[in-house]
Amino acid sequence: MATTLNKTLPDLSKLEPLDGNNYKRWSQKLLIFVEQLEVNYVLFNDPPADIVANSSNAANTITVDDATKKKFEKDNKTVRGHLLNYMTNPLFDLFINYKSAEVIWDGLEKKYDVDDAGKKKNVVGKWIKFQMADDKPIMEQVHEYENLIADVLNEGMEMCEILQANVLLEKFPPSWSDYRNQLKHKKKNLTLQELISHMRTKEANRLKDEESERLKDKMKSLSLNSSKANLVEFSITFVKDRFKIKQNKGHVKKQDYFNKPEGHIQKSKGPCYVCGKIGHGAFQCNQRQGQSSKNGGKAPVQANLTEGGDVIAVVVVEANMVANKTD
Repeated sequence: MATTLNKTLPDLSKLEPLDGNNYKRWSQKLLIFVEQLEVNYVLFNDPPADIVANSSNAANTITVDDATKKKFEKDNKTVRGHLLNYMTNPLFDLFINYKSAEVIWDGLEKKYDVDDAGKKKNVVGKWIKFQMADDKPIMEQVHEYENLIADVLNEGMEMCEILQANVLLEKFPPSWSDYRNQLKHKKKNLTLQELISHMRTKEANRLKDEESERLKDKMKSLSLNSSKANLVEFSITFVKDRFKIKQNKGHVKKQDYFNKPEGHIQKSKGPCYVCGKIGHGAFQCNQRQGQSSKNGGKAPVQANLTEGGDVIAVVVVEANMVANKTD
């Protein structure tokens, strides 16, 4: 049975000790705890005692058995122990001498649960000054606003949910201004919970859009890096190819400017300038060869006049192809 209770009871280890400023929240949490223990009756009832009632007709005597008394005493000790254990030291010293849990509970209620005008003004001021910011999660700030509303309502001040929602609209952060204007133009008045539901959906969509934008930026960055890598690889390949071309040009044979096939002798169209006859060139002339043999292989340069008196000039041109165009 004890194991079952431990699973269902709230955890009081995180309950803040009563210091006088947190009485309402402290008393509500502690009351919930003793209600689940089913011992909360000792806070509102006197100890059981023998009751004797006499009347003219009959005498009735009600006797309380020892088991009931012992149960009440045990439950009273349990509740008293919880009340004293969750107090600050000054309050503990003040109430330690009281043996009845009911007396301690009533004393705390008279001391702190009073109509304090200053406290009401304080909670209202916090509610009015509250403002959302863009650098915090929106739903976390909404829960903070709900707690402020609860504090105002706990002080006995009434407020309809439509007013709570309209005030929350004015607390939106700057990035939500367009959405706020959109909600203001709706004909239907939203309650606080309806507005919070709309905000939760809007926040989920915003987060989804932001995630999509981050993915797009990441893909663009990857694509740009890939393009740069391809450009560098292409540049390296291009330089290597150019270097090979320059090396190969150094081994290319000089091109024959006249495009003469190797081993082919082109016939001269004009007369031979050695003998004056047509049909062969000077380098094929027998007379030049004969003179060349007589002169030791050196043929003199001659200019022969034809019958028409024309002067024939022969110019030899050699064109060399080099690898470097500038040279």
